[in-house]
Amino acid sequence: MTIANVVSVSGGKDSTATYLLALERGLPFRAVFADTGHEHEWTYDYVRGLPEITGGPAIEWVKADFSRQIARKREYVATHWPLHHVEKSVVDRAVALLHPTGNPFLDLCLWKTRFPSVKTRFCTDELKIAPMFHAVQRPLMEAGHIFISWQGVRAEESLARSTLSRFQRINPVPYSMPKSIHSLADAWRAYAYRPLIDWKTEEVFAFHRRHGVPWNPLYDHGMGRVGCMPCIMVKKAELRSIAQRFPEHIERVAEWERLVSDVSKHGNSTFFNVDDDPTMAGQWCDPDFDWSLEKTGIRGRVEWSKTSRGGRQYDLMALADLGTACNQWGTCE
Repeated sequence: MTIANVVSVSGGKDSTATYLLALERGLPFRAVFADTGHEHEWTYDYVRGLPEITGGPAIEWVKADFSRQIARKREYVATHWPLHHVEKSVVDRAVALLHPTGNPFLDLCLWKTRFPSVKTRFCTDELKIAPMFHAVQRPLMEAGHIFISWQGVRAEESLARSTLSRFQRINPVPYSMPKSIHSLADAWRAYAYRPLIDWKTEEVFAFHRRHGVPWNPLYDHGMGRVGCMPCIMVKKAELRSIAQRFPEHIERVAEWERLVSDVSKHGNSTFFNVDDDPTMAGQWCDPDFDWSLEKTGIRGRVEWSKTSRGGRQYDLMALADLGTACNQWGTCE
């Protein structure tokens, strides 16, 4: 058996440091980037340019395709929604809109007729893990290779990640795959390798400097993490920074909310789950509550991100934008 090293690249500082570390060790490896269709354009540019800057291997791009799922959903809506007394106008509107757009994130939400949430994070599995598995990992394992997944995961990022080991055997099959595929994993040898598990943030940036490789410029513009723009788990300050610096991404998501709402039975689907909206406590039973997307959608959450004291007043210090990554980590120096 031969070993197949595969580095997962996201365009963030940790995955880039992992890519650089694999280069430094002189190991043959493949690098893979999963295009969610929901990244910042700077991230796409950064990933495209990384091999040229470093002299490393080309980065393979994988992309989920939900054409079949959307076709089945369209047929289901047309045949089953009328049986559940859904208004004809709602059914006709959904059927007309349930067609692939070519954007993986949006197509996933159209298929599910909802956005992912903190409790149902189907986005990671469907948009990243599954396409990598189908395009790269499964062919390697079926060819008899020992698959080693290099992951830029660090213990200080979260409590859950602090319990992960540096090297461990894994079941590489995505959670969403059927049992028939999961059963194949017993015959495959797959491992996760997390070489940065005990690194600190400062060490990651220092590693970039040592190799003369710039980090993603988003870190110099108030972003604490690089990935979906924005992520469903974005923090308040980062959402405010995105709205200030990249308002076109807020407007793009607002348009997605309108499209996904139009294929939803209830006609309302928001990027952020309204159950987690801190501004809505105690208002659920108010018959006069404004359920419009302007109020409950991403634009409303952006307005909340500008406030303090539970959303009762605007936070002038926050709006002055003094808490960028430049100040927190010295990344502009």
